[in-house]
Amino acid sequence: MFDDFDSRPEIRTLNKEEAAVVRALNPPLNPWRVVGWQVVVVLASMLLALVLTKKMAVMYSLAWGGLCVVVPAAVFARGLMSKAALVNAGSATAGFFLWEVVKIGLTLAMLFAAPRVMQIVGQDLSWLAMLVGLVVTMKVYWLALLCKPAVRQATHN
Repeated sequence: MFDDFDSRPEIRTLNKEEAAVVRALNPPLNPWRVVGWQVVVVLASMLLALVLTKKMAVMYSLAWGGLCVVVPAAVFARGLMSKAALVNAGSATAGFFLWEVVKIGLTLAMLFAAPRVMQIVGQDLSWLAMLVGLVVTMKVYWLALLCKPAVRQATHN
């Protein structure tokens, strides 16, 4: 029953130089890269919506749905990359949760503001187009993770 424990690989602590090599081989996913790809997806989907429907209201609604993801993601990335959030593991963890709450709150506020925003720009809100923009832009997170290079192992001498 406990024989499986003997077959596990040995776990050892890396020294500073070894850890630096592992970090150099496996850079973290930059949140600004994700935000950039989200902007590209929003612009491309706006163009596609306009070509397919020829309705400005659909394009604007889709754009607002995408912005409901992009703007909070940019605020989140800015908060995570601040020097205060990178001081130590505790502040990084607390900062992550704080900025995640801010991101969710900002997303909800922007969604609630959608009818008023569309009224200001003189268009009717297409709820379906806004939802499509929101979902398509959110899926960029998965695309970014799938496109991230695989974890590479440091070679031991």
